[in-house]
Amino acid sequence: MPSAPDKTPSRIAGMFDAIAPRYDLLNHLLSAGLDRRWRERAVDALELKPGTRVLDLCTGTADVAIAAARRASRPSIVGVDFAGSMLTLGLEKIRDEHLDRQIYLIRGDATRIPVADGTCQAATIAFGIRNVAEPEKAIAELARVLRPGSRLAILEFGAPRIPGVRTMYAWYFRYLLPLVGRAVSKHQSAYSYLPASVTSFPPPAEFARVLSAHGFQDVKPVPLTLGIVYLYTATRS
Repeated sequence: MPSAPDKTPSRIAGMFDAIAPRYDLLNHLLSAGLDRRWRERAVDALELKPGTRVLDLCTGTADVAIAAARRASRPSIVGVDFAGSMLTLGLEKIRDEHLDRQIYLIRGDATRIPVADGTCQAATIAFGIRNVAEPEKAIAELARVLRPGSRLAILEFGAPRIPGVRTMYAWYFRYLLPLVGRAVSKHQSAYSYLPASVTSFPPPAEFARVLSAHGFQDVKPVPLTLGIVYLYTATRS
């Protein structure tokens, strides 16, 4: 597996703060709009019941939190992220949607989640676990804050399994995506960091074993869109 890029928390938080104004636009543009569908799949996998307390870790601009509020009945959602500018934009979106009584945003670190033990009934991370310097600590923290029997859904980038598609996607991901990302975000390194962080992330079977080793059972890595993205579902033991 390739060596991991620098994931010093202050560096990564600063990078996301810098690209925050164009972050949502680039998510939609670079995924051809599929990012919305992926988030909906993750929320559906949580099997939310009325009034469920949900943790959205690495919430960013709160897209998953908003999707959960739209697709569930009376949820209570806590979004945690360490990038203040991302949270500011997320809060604006939440207020625009009149969801500020259902979604609460907190600035915090994924390896020290500012939530009490066993107080959440579902949790999700969308494209954030690979940005955590110590992902196993974050997973252990998720196990801590979730009640036994709670559902977990993690979205993370992967690689297509079909050989020809895999080659074409690798070219897009390594060359075209950073070029477009740099031009739109005006940030010189953020969208070069993206493919580097993805290629250094553990393959699906290995990451599933990590989840199993940290308090989760029934772990299933589900490929979405030919394997470009994986949805990991699991239950807190």
